[in-house]
Amino acid sequence: MTKQSSLLSPITRRRMIWVSAAAGVLSLSSRDGFAAPIAGGFKLEGGNAQFIDELIRSGCLFFWEQAGEKSGQVLDRARNDLKGARDPRRMASIAATGFGLTALCIADKYGYLPHDQVVERVRTTLDWHLNQFPNVHGFYYHFSDIDTGERVKGVELSSIDTSLLLCGVLTARAYFDDAKIKSLATQIYERVEWPWMLNGGPTFSMGWHPEEGFLKARWEHYCELMMIYLLAIGSPSHPVDPKSWDAWTRPVVHYKGLSYISGNDPIFTHQYSQAWYDFRGKHDRYANYYGNSITATRAHKEFCLSMPKWYNDDYWGISASDYKGGYTAWGGPPKQGPIDGSVVPNAAAGSLPFLPEDCLRVLKALRTHYGEKAWGRYGFLDAFNIHDNWYDGDVLGIDQGISVIMAENLRSGFVWETFMKNPETGKAFELAGFHKD
Repeated sequence: MTKQSSLLSPITRRRMIWVSAAAGVLSLSSRDGFAAPIAGGFKLEGGNAQFIDELIRSGCLFFWEQAGEKSGQVLDRARNDLKGARDPRRMASIAATGFGLTALCIADKYGYLPHDQVVERVRTTLDWHLNQFPNVHGFYYHFSDIDTGERVKGVELSSIDTSLLLCGVLTARAYFDDAKIKSLATQIYERVEWPWMLNGGPTFSMGWHPEEGFLKARWEHYCELMMIYLLAIGSPSHPVDPKSWDAWTRPVVHYKGLSYISGNDPIFTHQYSQAWYDFRGKHDRYANYYGNSITATRAHKEFCLSMPKWYNDDYWGISASDYKGGYTAWGGPPKQGPIDGSVVPNAAAGSLPFLPEDCLRVLKALRTHYGEKAWGRYGFLDAFNIHDNWYDGDVLGIDQGISVIMAENLRSGFVWETFMKNPETGKAFELAGFHKD
C-alpha cells in the first residue's frame, strides 16, 4: 500500500508504520481471548442513500479513467480535476488495481459503466497480470510503470499488495459469469507460492528485493494482515499450515473505557481485510474481528474529538494519507504522526459499515460545508485542512478503493456476499478455527 507523488524512491504506507513500530511504539501484545459487540442493523435511505451512491459512482469513475488500457493497472494517484483525461504520472499500484477490479464489479452491478466494456477491461487486466506482468513465485512488485509493467526502482515484491490485488481478482472471478475471467483469475491465485514468502519463519515477510533478499519486517502483529493469512491458508495449490493464523500477536489497546485488538497503526488497518472477508457473526479463539473494528472506530472518533481545537462531530477522521508536508502515516489512539488538524475522508468512509450514523454524518458534513474545495470528479480529495486552508489536489487509488468498497458493503453487502462465494474463503475460515457467534 501507498504513496508518493514521484516515481523516485517511493515509501510505502506499511514501511512507514513498521519503522515506528521498530522504534518501540507498539502496545504490549496479548494472547488472551477478546471479543466486542456487533453493531445493529442500519437502513440506508433518502438523502443518505443518494450521497452513498454519489460517493461510490465517483470513486468507480477513478478506477475506470485512471487505468492503463492495455494493462488494466491503476495509477497510484491522480489529480481530482482532470475532466476525464488520464493523469500523466505513470506509477501504478497493484493494490490500487485490486481495489479497481472490485470497483468494476460494483460499477457493472449498478450500470455505472457499459457491461461489455467492463467485461473486456477485466479480461484484459487479468490476462496482462497473468501473462505479461513480471512476478516472482506469483508475487508482484508494489509499484510499476502503468503501461510497461517495469518495476519502479527500489520497490519491493510485496506480500500485502499482492494480497490486495488477489482480493480484487477473486471478487471478479466470483462476480462475472465469464469463463475466461474465471480461468485467468484462478491461475493468478493458484500461482502464488505462499510458503516461499514465509522465508522459513512462522509469519510472512513483508516483501522481497532482488538486490537484498527478504525484508526483515514481518507480518507479526494484528493489522491489515488477516487477508494474507486467509488467502494463504485457503490456497488450493500452495497452502501454508493453518497454525500460521496463531503465529501473529494481538496487542490490546485501552482508551477511554474501550478495549480492542490493535497495533499502534492508523485506522485503515481495521478496514482493509474486512473490505472483502466477511467477519460478521463469526469469531476465532481470540475475537470477533468485525466487532473489534466497531470498537476501534469508536475509539478513533473519540481520539479525534479529544482535540477540540481541530475536530468535532462534523470534522474528524485521520488515516495514512497526504498532508501539507507530503505523505504520512498518522492516527490514534495512541497518537501517531504529525497531527495538524487535517481530515482524511477515507478514514470515515472506510469505516461506514462499522459506525454508519457517525461516519455518514461527518462525510456528508464535509461535502456540504467545503463543497468543491473538498470534492471533485472522483469524490473527496485525499485530505484537506480547513485550519490552514490546505486542500490536496490528488486522490489516491487505495484510499478511493476502501471508500468505495466499504460504502457498498454498507449499502448492500455486495462485496462481502460476492467475495465469500469463493470456496477458498470458507475453507480458510474453517481451517483458521472460526465459528459462528
